[in-house]
Amino acid sequence: MAAGQALPARFRRQRVLIVGCGDVGQRVLRLWQRPGQDAHAARGPLVRALSSSPQRFDSLRALGATPLLGNLDEPRSLRRLAGLAQRVVHLAPPAQPAAGTPPALASRDLRTRHLLQALVCRAGQAPQLVYGSTSGVYGNWDGAWVTETHPLRASTARALRRVDAERQLRAWARRFVASGAAVHVLRIPGIYAGDREGGTPLGRLQRGTPLLRREDDVYTSHIHADDLARAVLRALWRGMPQRITNVADDSAMPMGDYFDLAADLWRLPHPARISLAEAEQQLSPTLLSFMRESRRLSNTRMRQELGLVLRYQTVHHGLQAAVYLVGPGTATSPDA
Repeated sequence: MAAGQALPARFRRQRVLIVGCGDVGQRVLRLWQRPGQDAHAARGPLVRALSSSPQRFDSLRALGATPLLGNLDEPRSLRRLAGLAQRVVHLAPPAQPAAGTPPALASRDLRTRHLLQALVCRAGQAPQLVYGSTSGVYGNWDGAWVTETHPLRASTARALRRVDAERQLRAWARRFVASGAAVHVLRIPGIYAGDREGGTPLGRLQRGTPLLRREDDVYTSHIHADDLARAVLRALWRGMPQRITNVADDSAMPMGDYFDLAADLWRLPHPARISLAEAEQQLSPTLLSFMRESRRLSNTRMRQELGLVLRYQTVHHGLQAAVYLVGPGTATSPDA
């Protein structure tokens, strides 16, 4: 190529790798497409998507991504990732440890460790990375508003694995900062959407799962999956390095009110209310773990620094859209 001649457009496009291309990752891919336009003709970045399932390759190609075969549980399969992308979206959850795993090991995220070990190439180039964490790392704050500077009080193994992942990412970014490494962590509450599998309260309403009585109830936060995908893109291109951002809508309501609202919109009976002591006898440990943590996420940083304007400002807006997509609900037996 002659001196001063511009590179072809395909070489000027940013290279992005998506790790964990589930529902939210696929929504991110769709944001780079234009209605009626072929996925591969889009003007967005050159996107590769890591997947351990060859059966998903066709669907990823249809969304404009080049699939790569790799498994975060198998470090050798990740060798090709070094230097592959300038920006990485890491949405893969930590692996569920096997039964009997010692607590110290059960709270580690080996998948993130394997990914970070693979990303830095021999030339010393490191990518900028956005990580989808969880607001569960904050633990219980008795309903208080929580900002990104609040101490972490994670108590469940599930949340502790996310704390471990965040620490690994920050340490990696500090180590390779001279090579361009940067990390932006998004702390995400409950994700919902009418077109997301298990993305609405409808199933629990139909099963008649009880809720905590008002005096025992907890505050929870939510984000619509489409708004979360938009937040990922904002963080990818505009996020400050070594920064944490809560991603939540403007809702501030107890869990029971959320389900009562959904019941009204789907014209179903309100769930029964029980005490915390009764819940401990009737509900699963996983469900109980959410009922023992109460907090409200501040989204000020998301609005001011990422500049994200929510399409679904509250769960009322998002659930109304979900009812339109899903259709009317039908009450079923609690044993169904």
